Amino acid sequence: MSRLPSLARASLATRLLLAALLVILVSLPLAGLGLGHHFRASTTAAFDERLEALLNVVIVEVRYDALEQRLRHERSLGDPRFEQVFSGWYWQVSDGAERLLASRSLWDQRLPVVPASGPEVRDVMGPRGVPLRLIERDIRLAPLERPLHVSVALSREGLDAELAGFTRLLVLSLLGLALLLLVALAAQVRWALAPLRRLQGDLRDVENGEAERLDTRLPGELSRLAGAINGVLERDRRLMERARHAAGNVAHALKTPVSVLTTQADSFEEPLRQRMRAELRRIDEAVRHHLARASAAGDAGLHRPSRCLEVLAPVLEGLGRLAERRGIRLSHSLPPELMLRMDPQDLQELVGNLLENALRWVATTVILSGGEEGGACWIEVSDDGPGMSEAQRHQAMARGARLDEQEPGSGLGLAIVADLAALYGGRLALGRSPLGGLASRVWLPAGPLSKAQGAT
Repeated sequence: MSRLPSLARASLATRLLLAALLVILVSLPLAGLGLGHHFRASTTAAFDERLEALLNVVIVEVRYDALEQRLRHERSLGDPRFEQVFSGWYWQVSDGAERLLASRSLWDQRLPVVPASGPEVRDVMGPRGVPLRLIERDIRLAPLERPLHVSVALSREGLDAELAGFTRLLVLSLLGLALLLLVALAAQVRWALAPLRRLQGDLRDVENGEAERLDTRLPGELSRLAGAINGVLERDRRLMERARHAAGNVAHALKTPVSVLTTQADSFEEPLRQRMRAELRRIDEAVRHHLARASAAGDAGLHRPSRCLEVLAPVLEGLGRLAERRGIRLSHSLPPELMLRMDPQDLQELVGNLLENALRWVATTVILSGGEEGGACWIEVSDDGPGMSEAQRHQAMARGARLDEQEPGSGLGLAIVADLAALYGGRLALGRSPLGGLASRVWLPAGPLSKAQGAT
């Protein structure tokens, strides 16, 4: 049962080759059996015809000498092997009693006698254990009262050798034919599936962000499929672009009312003013959160790899100046060759949220690092702030959670980071920093999003 799922996931080339191999394994042995049987039957029939011809010659030349009262054979059968002792070529005439006439090759041996009204062929063991093919029949010869039993036997060694040679040649020929068919079928399968490999390569280019459409210069069936996929991709791009614009319009439309309400909240007395400001801040954070999701959800996984250090240079420069004014040391150890498959704007949004969160709680030091491990890339921001307990880390990952309502800034920073990472097939992990504070590490797949999701 465990092999069935693996066969169900087998490639088209594997399926075609297995089907061809199954046909070959069934058809060629059957063809070999049929050819072998036909050759054996025809060869044996030709051998038996020769035996019957020799039997008729023996019968024609048998005479009974009434003066000497014995059987006589008028002339030789024309083959010297009938005169060579134990040559494997024998003939014999007998009435089953005292009258007996045999070829010189039999010497003092005798062939078995079995009454037969017509020509009958069978296999017997001859002198010195040599297998013989024997034909025999009963005849009546005047003036004898008892029938004469005439037998001719030839060695089967030549016949068996010919059959064995043909069988060996047939097996080798069929094996060679099977190998040739497999090679030809493999070449045919490779040639026939070449358009599918091209389509697969085009899909990989679309996943990697190296192309926007599939090449439709393919065979008719695949060309229609590629055209349909291109239509879906184009329609999705339009829908995603429309969704982005809609989210941006909503965010901009809400900015002015929120600002006006925030200003008007200053006219209220405490604690109503504080509650109004808190609720307006929640609205602003929710708008930022969903705007960030809308901007990333469009074509996640369809981007080329970006050089991390180059993309984050503006973020590090801007936040570095802010940290310097506050007396905080912001440093990084990003490898220059680190590549992330992420939209540059989304990468800046992700790392910016992590750094802002760290700068909000840090004491003196924030470190940004990154690298590759186990086929995935990671970026980590660690600080020497108060850090979080296990319960606080779970609470911080909850959407909209705030650990300190008095602390200014976005309470959705880590939730936005977690959502952005998930959109690209990654995840956010919170732990304890070697500096004593919080370590926020984002894992991102090194390959396209579809592969990363299929592996999880």
